[in-house]
Amino acid sequence: MSFYKLVWRNLAEHKLRSLLTIGGLVVALFLLCILRSLVTTMERVTTSGSTTRLVVQSAVSLFVDLPTSYQQKVEAVPGVDLTCKLQWFGGYYREPSNFFAQFAVDPPVVFDMYPELVIVEGSRQAFESKRTACLIGAGLARSFGWKIGDTLPLIGALFPHPDGGAWEFEVAAIYRPGAPNWNDRTMFFHWDYFEKTLEQSPTGAPGMGTLILHTAPGADREQIMATVDALFVNGPQRVQTTTESEFQAQFASMVGNVPLFVGSIGGGVLVAILLACMNTMLMAGLEQTRAVGLLKALGFGGRAAFMLMVLQSLFLCLLGGGAGIALAILLEPFIAERLGPNFPGFAITPGTHALGLGVSILVGLVAGFLPARNALRLRPVDALRTEE
Repeated sequence: MSFYKLVWRNLAEHKLRSLLTIGGLVVALFLLCILRSLVTTMERVTTSGSTTRLVVQSAVSLFVDLPTSYQQKVEAVPGVDLTCKLQWFGGYYREPSNFFAQFAVDPPVVFDMYPELVIVEGSRQAFESKRTACLIGAGLARSFGWKIGDTLPLIGALFPHPDGGAWEFEVAAIYRPGAPNWNDRTMFFHWDYFEKTLEQSPTGAPGMGTLILHTAPGADREQIMATVDALFVNGPQRVQTTTESEFQAQFASMVGNVPLFVGSIGGGVLVAILLACMNTMLMAGLEQTRAVGLLKALGFGGRAAFMLMVLQSLFLCLLGGGAGIALAILLEPFIAERLGPNFPGFAITPGTHALGLGVSILVGLVAGFLPARNALRLRPVDALRTEE
């Protein structure tokens, strides 16, 4: 019998225990890959913002609107060649559970401001030409079965329609994201439709949630940000101008320290599975004491006994860990679809695959070390005295 067949036979002697340990490793490595990918996705989103776009928001809070009159003043700042209003709508389709991101924007400039919006159905002209037209992501179209020409009734949770009914939009174009920090589950519609409709409500015309600036080539962004902030230092609403990457990082931080939270969960999962593997290998080491003694009595050295235990642990962990990584890769499209609104561009990177493999190897070595050391020190005469 070859050395590797002996490793396999020892693990197969207790099939249920081995299978349970492998199952635990599958779950642990699957969770590790997913949790790590949440962190890397957030990092990628917050660092991949455009270098030519700036964001103007209220210095008080993101939830405080800016007067629309600010747009014309900002457009006059040297180095600013394009501006676009952006207002979170906060509606839902038929039921509150059918919630997704919607923004009121300036149609004539939104595509120039955001070249990441790549139209795959419909046209820019169709979106710009009709007041009630909307642009939706391909993910939304798939989820709800929407197509060009469909009418979408949305209930305005934050901005109720003046007549108490639903806002109606017509699908004029469908886009796919052209950058990793974008998702395909967002809707854009005309600011004019949004503003004119709300002028008839008791609250009156809305303000801007944020104002997006596009800077001219070679313009000094720091100077532009300082100039814009100085324009409104005396009100009526002070502003804070930041780079797009900084704005995205601030927005992500509003939900708390996600990397720390996710890392804590991942660390707890790893400790738990390491203890489970160590328990499995210690039990295997005790049960194989007599077999190790026979090996040594037949002339195999302590090194062979040491490697026998380590290889069993490594084989167990690589089998379970590899299956967990494979499961994460298999379910990646499904998870990305579900997490799209909150984690646009979710993907399990090769670095995460490598991390998972490295963790599997490390757990295998650590879990197998103690029983392997015991096997190394075991004297054949003591082992042969052990009862089966």
